Amino acid sequence: MSKTVTPYQNQQGTKKEQVADMFNNISKTYDFLNHFMSLGIDIIWRKMAINELKQSKPQLILDVATGTGDFAFEALGILKPKKIIGVDISRGMLDIADQKIIKRRLTDKFEVKLGDSEKLPFEADEFDAVTVAFGVRNFEHLEKGLADINRVLKPGGKAVVLEFSKPKAFPVKQLYAFYFNYITPGIGKIFSKDARAYTYLPESVAAFPDGEAFTQIMQKAGFKKTKHRSLTFGICSIYTGIK
Repeated sequence: MSKTVTPYQNQQGTKKEQVADMFNNISKTYDFLNHFMSLGIDIIWRKMAINELKQSKPQLILDVATGTGDFAFEALGILKPKKIIGVDISRGMLDIADQKIIKRRLTDKFEVKLGDSEKLPFEADEFDAVTVAFGVRNFEHLEKGLADINRVLKPGGKAVVLEFSKPKAFPVKQLYAFYFNYITPGIGKIFSKDARAYTYLPESVAAFPDGEAFTQIMQKAGFKKTKHRSLTFGICSIYTGIK
């Protein structure tokens, strides 16, 4: 990343601290706004990312930046692993995830922990697969976070990253920029008590090194056989790598 984009530019605190505060602030409206603003396409993107792991049939999965757990719940349904552990730096988001876990009676299959992507609270070579959905652009030190994800993966284990990217073709590029920069913050301001969170979203996507640039960072962090695939005219991308 050429510059570090933080949620609250005029406030003190590291990016990590600010991101945790931001997600604590928007946790109660996060799920609704996610599906509403993506017109539900985010659900399709999640399924496509999870399908990257179908062939390897992972039994123990780590979901980094798990948030309210939507990606992990979807993975449980599709992959049927023995267990998924989710980590996130936002206690507010994890509280929502915990409520869902209890409601769906999945306490034996899915647990969440407060944790930092750069210092994951797990031993080396522990997980069959690691997933991150819409979370890597919030890492304070991208390569460091990816290196720790690599550390906790078993040899031969697969990492799957789902993240927004920047469409390049006309007119999708222009429509996307307009929606992200003007419509998204407006909707966020109406439904969320933290309007700045939805201004940070397009800024963080704009600053994120997507496409080939990101796979190169994955390689530097220790991943092999890295690949990336664009979805929905380049609005989103799936990245994969093997330890």
